Amino acid sequence: MTVDVTATRPERTVAAASDLPKDLGRLTASCQDQPGIVAAVTAFLHGRGANIVQYDQETTNAVGGRFFQRLVFHLPGLTEALPDLEHAFASEIAARFDMTFRLRDVSVAPRVALFVSRYDHCLLDLLWRWRRGELPIDVVAVVSNHPDLEAEVAGFGVPYEHIPVTRATKPEAEQRQLDLLAGRVDLVVMARYMQILTGDFLDRIGVPVINIHHSFLPAFAGAGPYERAKERGVKLIGATAHYATEDLDEGPIIEQDVIRVSHRHTSSDLVRLGADIERSVLARAVTWHSQDRVLVNGRTTIVF
Repeated sequence: MTVDVTATRPERTVAAASDLPKDLGRLTASCQDQPGIVAAVTAFLHGRGANIVQYDQETTNAVGGRFFQRLVFHLPGLTEALPDLEHAFASEIAARFDMTFRLRDVSVAPRVALFVSRYDHCLLDLLWRWRRGELPIDVVAVVSNHPDLEAEVAGFGVPYEHIPVTRATKPEAEQRQLDLLAGRVDLVVMARYMQILTGDFLDRIGVPVINIHHSFLPAFAGAGPYERAKERGVKLIGATAHYATEDLDEGPIIEQDVIRVSHRHTSSDLVRLGADIERSVLARAVTWHSQDRVLVNGRTTIVF
């Protein structure tokens, strides 16, 4: 069931965004490393009246490596100038260096769909942070294979789409998800969505997908990982946020964290502590992605 709550959607407080100057743009780029890249990019922006206010770069190897760049710049009238700026950069710089790049208006928040099953801790944490203006995103929908969390999500003024999934109906369910989100999102976040997204879905959704899971994999895959971890006497528990790929839980890692535990912790303690880590790790991953701080390099990432 789809809940239309557009008319009653609460106003969000904006914390970080309100402190930013207007007309800020963000450029990310990657290409084979070679002399002259930085000079060409900075000269291009200077020639169009832009002032660079933040700059990061990384090269994977001093000889024959791959170059990664993220910079923030101020340009009066950026919103109107962005299409022409993007076209000129593509022809003058990207073509010259065989460069993959992205130009964005910082004031435009990425549109995000949150996927969830029955565990609510990651979902509610993201919604809470978003409502407070602590996440630089715009949540446009919550999609779930269960109806359990509909009432809680309604309080945030976000549409809730219940799309049941069984082994027999999975293709139809994924098609409904694709139809729902087509052209409406820039990112999908699996906030403890306990379904495997197929390669077909990931190809057709056309936007990155971020997943979160406990860091016991592959040792304790499947049901009851914290109980089995307790039985083995683990001393560390943690969480991993990564980009979803067709290879389950093997996508490029964005963020991880751990906490020490001891024999005094019960299985319930481990579950609670694990949920705390999952919340914070996923929030950081979503934040960094939305700030264009994460650049994929094959099976790994560069995080500025």
